[in-house]
Amino acid sequence: MVAVPDAPDAPDAPDAPAAAAAAPQVEVVVPVFDEECVLAHSIRRLHSYLTAEFPLSWRIVIADNASTDRTAAIAQELARELPGVEVLRLERKGRGRALRAAWSASDAEVVCYMDVDLSTDLRGLLPLVAPLVSRHSDLAIGTRLAGGATVTRGPRREVISRSYNALLHATLRARFSDAQCGFKAVRTDALSGLLDAVRDDGWFFDTELLVLAQRAGLRIHEVPVDWVDDPDSRVDVVSTALADLRGVARLWAQTRVARFLGIGVLSTLAYALLYLLGRGPLGAAAANALALAVTAVGNTAANRRLTFGVRGRRGLLRQHAAGAVVYALTLGLTSGALDVLHRFDPAPSRMLELTVLIAAGAAATVTRYVALHTWVFARARRSTAPAADRPALQHPEP
Repeated sequence: MVAVPDAPDAPDAPDAPAAAAAAPQVEVVVPVFDEECVLAHSIRRLHSYLTAEFPLSWRIVIADNASTDRTAAIAQELARELPGVEVLRLERKGRGRALRAAWSASDAEVVCYMDVDLSTDLRGLLPLVAPLVSRHSDLAIGTRLAGGATVTRGPRREVISRSYNALLHATLRARFSDAQCGFKAVRTDALSGLLDAVRDDGWFFDTELLVLAQRAGLRIHEVPVDWVDDPDSRVDVVSTALADLRGVARLWAQTRVARFLGIGVLSTLAYALLYLLGRGPLGAAAANALALAVTAVGNTAANRRLTFGVRGRRGLLRQHAAGAVVYALTLGLTSGALDVLHRFDPAPSRMLELTVLIAAGAAATVTRYVALHTWVFARARRSTAPAADRPALQHPEP
């Protein structure tokens, strides 16, 4: 058994398990926490299937993350009894933490994991790993939500699962169908840099791994599975859902749209301040034009670097010139709104003027984003991809 101490200097980076004579093609990790009731039956069943029917070389790793019952003792007994079974012991909880530790220490060509309840039909394992062994894909996931899948579970879990994946599609533009199915595989050479970028060590680990892999341009293969719900599941649905929502919000904050909106909010605040300072001496029209001009330059520069990931001086003048055209369109819209206001009220308050101008500017925000995305920085984005599209993978936040 390999134990991973709970130490600050090496939180979850274990020494590699004792290696076999040759590294296996596939390593199957089974993360467990307090699973004394089902562990022995499930591992023996998995071992029998791999021995009798799986055509690739393999290893089973029981990743025990801080169990407090007899799980650790049973796991050691299984490792002594069954060839090809090893145990990895961690002193801290978290499914993601267990997978991170096991996968980062593996010498196998492909690493995968499945839940200890074996809800997924084991006959789906070969279709899961085959595209990775052949190097056709980088990651593979079992999906319960694609055509061809056969799923037995209650309506409550069905609604929760479909709602969560719909949220991922809407907010993170996920192109995979099922983030939560406990049946996934990854090529170990595709994990380089990816595990370091994943921050979650709990149930959201799967989703974050897939989102970052998609952003990095890795190929994700999906396998429809036969899946039967475990009625004895002890997952706290409420706390897990809240943690997942926090994770989704964190990943959304790293998206291009989120960065654009953040810059837009700061630009609006700067515009409001400049307008109020210039309104008295310059008048409404001139103050609006000046405030828009100053903030447009800053907005274009910030979006150039932070939203679209464009670096260096190449194309700088052309991009700011194109940004000036976008500024002119915004100026026309806000000036028109200001003119309409003054026709209805020749002497409006400055706060009313500012409110109307900000509303008009907000209406121009969609046009600005489309213009920046498809015109101003389109050429530079193509020349710097994929780096500009992979900030989370190349520069993980602290």
